[in-house]
Amino acid sequence: MGDFFSFVKVLRTFLWGPCTIILILGVGLYVSVATGFFQIFWVKDIFKNTIGSIKKSGEDGKGLSPVQAVATALAGSLGTGNIFGVATALVAGGPGAIFWMWVSAFLGMMLKYSEVLLSVNYRVCGKDGMYCGGPMYVMEKGLKCKFMGKIFAVFCILASFGIGSTTQTNSAAIALEKGFGLSKVITSVVVTMLFFIVIIGGIKRLGSIAEKVVPFMSITYILMSLIVLFKNSSNLPNSFKLIFDSAFSFKAGVSGGLGYLVNAAMQYGIARSVFVSEAGLGSSPIAHAASNVKSQVKQGQWGIFEVFFNTIVMCTMTALVIISTGALGVCQDKEQLTLFAFSKELGSFSSVLLAVCTALFAFTTTMSWCYYAEQSIKYGFGEKYILIYRIIYILSIGIGGVCAMDLVWQLSDIFNALMAYPNLIAILLLSPKIVQITKKHKQDVISKKYKK
Repeated sequence: MGDFFSFVKVLRTFLWGPCTIILILGVGLYVSVATGFFQIFWVKDIFKNTIGSIKKSGEDGKGLSPVQAVATALAGSLGTGNIFGVATALVAGGPGAIFWMWVSAFLGMMLKYSEVLLSVNYRVCGKDGMYCGGPMYVMEKGLKCKFMGKIFAVFCILASFGIGSTTQTNSAAIALEKGFGLSKVITSVVVTMLFFIVIIGGIKRLGSIAEKVVPFMSITYILMSLIVLFKNSSNLPNSFKLIFDSAFSFKAGVSGGLGYLVNAAMQYGIARSVFVSEAGLGSSPIAHAASNVKSQVKQGQWGIFEVFFNTIVMCTMTALVIISTGALGVCQDKEQLTLFAFSKELGSFSSVLLAVCTALFAFTTTMSWCYYAEQSIKYGFGEKYILIYRIIYILSIGIGGVCAMDLVWQLSDIFNALMAYPNLIAILLLSPKIVQITKKHKQDVISKKYKK
């Protein structure tokens, strides 16, 4: 087992080395420049078509409403990465990892916008009357390369066992053990049973559940974080200073090779940003493609909002809670760090609330990733294999709750990287299409203003 874990760590380090980092940041920067930094200069339009249109139900009956689609996507990305993933980044990469998480998220907004736009543009209407889409359809129809689409589908299926099931159950089990004293085995069994019941309902039920659960758990977690940050408001300036100083620190050169800390901060910051927001992975566009909105740009703008809320808001709050309370200097246990920070300021009851939030985050993420993988199986191998997948996936949920946390997160990073490569290549090759559709949207908006 020791040799296997060593191999996993080496592979993870290789896959999240300079090549992957350059590809993620490079493609994100390229699309940002090509669209005239759409995420900055068109923020008013983005707000209007996302939060400003939240009461709208959609445009036809062939799928989810826009809110349900983004709630499903957020359910898949808003997860334990926002709570425990940030802690692992801080311990492994130092406070500087948060800076690189921000950089990755800023460019990731356009990655998510691009992959959602393309997925809506190249989606198809299935036999059940529901829209089906995602990078695999983009690669087949946009790049005329079905083989590449099948490769992505395989990587998506593999990734579902990391980011989708094992890491989520693992973190939920840790939180519930701390908050309620429940053993990890009991948590694994209960989550597995609940998941089995919900999975039968399909994407419609998933969208309905996500639409209700995501806002509740998000608001609860934000309120808890704001209370802690208010109590430690005097420490916030130094917390930000520590993040920026650590992002470019070379102090590790004395003991671990010049620039190691910078590399570690970049690796873990970007890896956690991708894990949390899924920008560049190509997973959540599968949910966005199920939306009944016809405009590729409008649904793509929900992708921008998704990354902003998920990483810039939620992850930053977690990081500041940990740093401002001084928890990082006291507790180096990745499993307990976030829980320790909240408990330090809000008492033991916060562990109970955090346990509930974590369990809900984990559960909705697990549901969404099952849907992503099932769509990939349907595309690459046919619906007859979905039942077999569900059985294996349900078993992985139970196993994830009792696995070693380090191994689970390392494997998840590996699967994420494998999934990102074909998706990022597709975005890069189809960037002219992204620019063309975005440009037309800008012209339409401007012409409407002149008509008024």
